[in-house]
Amino acid sequence: MTDPSLITVANQVRSGERRAADVIAESLAAIDARNAALNAFIAVNAEQAIADAEALDERISSGADGGPLAGVALGVKDTEDTLGYRTTFGSRLWADATIATRDSVLVERLKAAGCVVVGKTNTPELAAKGVTDNPLFGATRNPHNLEHSAGGSSGGAAVAVATGMVPLATASDGGGSIRIPASACGLPGFKPSLGRIPDGGPQPVDWHDLTTRGVLTRTVDELLAVLDVIVGPDPTDLRSLPIPPTPWSTQVSTQPMPTRVGWSRSLGYAEVDPQIIAACEATIQRLSADGVEIVETESVFEQDPVGPWITLVASYLKRTVANLDLNLMDPDVRGYVELAGLVSAQQLIEAEDACHLLNLRLVRLFSGCDLLLTPTLAYDPAPLGENDVRFVRATYPFNLTRSPAGTIPVGTSAAGLPIGLQIVGPQHADVAVLHLMRHISS
Repeated sequence: MTDPSLITVANQVRSGERRAADVIAESLAAIDARNAALNAFIAVNAEQAIADAEALDERISSGADGGPLAGVALGVKDTEDTLGYRTTFGSRLWADATIATRDSVLVERLKAAGCVVVGKTNTPELAAKGVTDNPLFGATRNPHNLEHSAGGSSGGAAVAVATGMVPLATASDGGGSIRIPASACGLPGFKPSLGRIPDGGPQPVDWHDLTTRGVLTRTVDELLAVLDVIVGPDPTDLRSLPIPPTPWSTQVSTQPMPTRVGWSRSLGYAEVDPQIIAACEATIQRLSADGVEIVETESVFEQDPVGPWITLVASYLKRTVANLDLNLMDPDVRGYVELAGLVSAQQLIEAEDACHLLNLRLVRLFSGCDLLLTPTLAYDPAPLGENDVRFVRATYPFNLTRSPAGTIPVGTSAAGLPIGLQIVGPQHADVAVLHLMRHISS
């Protein structure tokens, strides 16, 4: 039997039908039973989680509103602060970091809505890889095939949600880090437009031109319920956008179907496994039967835009680890930092300029269609121990362009691994992307 929706659980806790402490105890039991084989959680504080849940129960019993997400167990990606835990960024450089005395803006909003933090989830070092492994905590395994990666960088979060350890986990996406593990683990995943979910606080944003905060859930309806809580500006984030005039869950319900969508198998540069193309095209045929015109789009970009993305990421990482012992780092991530030493100020500006030019390509494309569809991953997620980047070549362009982009499961590969279809929208067309995700999943 499928676990109840987090929406159902929250309603039951708010009404007093269930106790938050019991809900959280069930989540902790699931972590105890499943995490050893998967390595999704790297830190759990059961005592604090139960205490927080009991405090929530007391507030509800005294007549207070527990919040729209009352009693929902929450995993927090180990790249952002939450009270009482170290933020290690999956790195030996921060293995002994000071215990956080504050929550990130995202965690603060989720806790204010009634969520209860149960632990921190695994991530590659500094969230800089498409697979989730690091020298501090090791690799997170894919629950559909334990010999493969769960994807990254929000791999721990995706596995925790996909296996029912928690129904909700925070995530972030600087090059596909929500969409990649969501696709790899058979979940819906959504990267909002840059600025929709604030990433402020006392420290500057880590990858300020690329990263968007978000969450992972089991269904699109659950995702919408959570987005209604976390979308909106924060004064400490220079990029944050105004709050939508109507909640997205309401807007999605009245959003019309797209008239025309573009379909690109390779974006013009990526080799893609034929079985992945076949699974995506089966769903596209369903859309055609629904009356949506499919526009074959062989080439979206003139060339692979990985160069500007690497230039930006390398520069951000060098800023983060300045004056620290690079010998403690994952060699794959350290390579970015070493590369940054060769990047001039002019080259950094040229990488930022490339974002503008790439977006112009999308502006032209969206003049003839409402949304763009592509495979989310080009191949099955990499086997454990391998950092083969070929499978993640379709996600990072849309961080460079700041576009809203989602993924939805559409099939299973011969290796038993989920296949995802990526949906990309024009600037700030988040609701259109979410609507099509919901339609395909229904």
